[in-house]
Amino acid sequence: MRNPRNTTVVVAMSGGVDSSVAAAILKEQGYNLIGITIKTYNYEDVGVKNEHSCCSLEGINDARNVATKFGFPHYVVDFTKEFHREVINYFIKDYLEGRTPNPCVICNRKIKWEALIRKAISLGADYIATGHYARIKFDEVKGRYILMRGIDSSKDQSYALWGLTQESLSRTIFPLGELTKQEVRELAKKYELRIANKPESFEICFVPDNDYTRFLENSVQGLAEKVRGGDIIMDGKVIGKHRGYPFYTIGQRKGLGVALGYPVYVIGIDPERNIIEVGTEEKLYHNALIAGNVNLISVEKIENGMRVTAKIRYSDEGSPAILENYNDDKVLVKFEKPKRAITPGQSVVFYDGDIVVGGGIIERALDI
Repeated sequence: MRNPRNTTVVVAMSGGVDSSVAAAILKEQGYNLIGITIKTYNYEDVGVKNEHSCCSLEGINDARNVATKFGFPHYVVDFTKEFHREVINYFIKDYLEGRTPNPCVICNRKIKWEALIRKAISLGADYIATGHYARIKFDEVKGRYILMRGIDSSKDQSYALWGLTQESLSRTIFPLGELTKQEVRELAKKYELRIANKPESFEICFVPDNDYTRFLENSVQGLAEKVRGGDIIMDGKVIGKHRGYPFYTIGQRKGLGVALGYPVYVIGIDPERNIIEVGTEEKLYHNALIAGNVNLISVEKIENGMRVTAKIRYSDEGSPAILENYNDDKVLVKFEKPKRAITPGQSVVFYDGDIVVGGGIIERALDI
């Protein structure tokens, strides 16, 4: 058991309700706290201001006010170089390769954990804490740290945390894992936090207007001219022209610019030939996928035939699946029933009940 009075914790503070209440809980428990707000990007780099993000002046001030209220130091740490290298470049590269990335997964592993833990250690801290809705326990038998879903299923954030290493988990505290969002709001009022009713932010922090096309065009010089006007094909026939393959995602129906009298969806993206393939809804369904960049948490290795519940996007409830090792470092995921719109670049996360077995990046869908 940790002795709070002899333990220093760096709290990642965005200025929002969750991280503020996490800090308040830890302070009440007697931990020595250091608040840190991470600066991850500059407005001029992303082309639009986001006055309500963790990097905004509002977010920094709200975090600092909480730290002042509870009497612990607060610092702003500049991770803009690391964030651009690890997250923004990855985001752009994936879209240019015809995938649909999930930058939050990469940011969590590389920035909010690995970079922040290095900073925490340099400050003499033992742990970091965040306002994520997830839980961690140590399995004495396996000798491994286990990541679990948060109690509040509507807010559970374990899906975006599958990339965390054993080292990162060993240095992490999740004060909100056993709480519901409503309970957190009530605690914010109990602690008399001014941000108790602050609205949540759901967009990608560096694309606050959700306009990925604008962001990519601003980030890659001449992109629109290079990719505009490729073919939209269906059943091998050209049925229209698209505005650039990076601006589409698997399962997309709106904005295709084709009128056939019935709905069609993006079922394939070919960046090398600058082609978008569309088809009817049934062609969105596949019963298997290959995942790479696999990270395992609750187990050291995958045993062929392992049964899990697999989620292919944050909002996915998950489906029964079987895992098999594939080409040494990848995993073949076979679903009991076909899944709709399996999207390369997104994460697939494996669960055993509430326990996160691990996850990976979807490389391709297939039928077997």
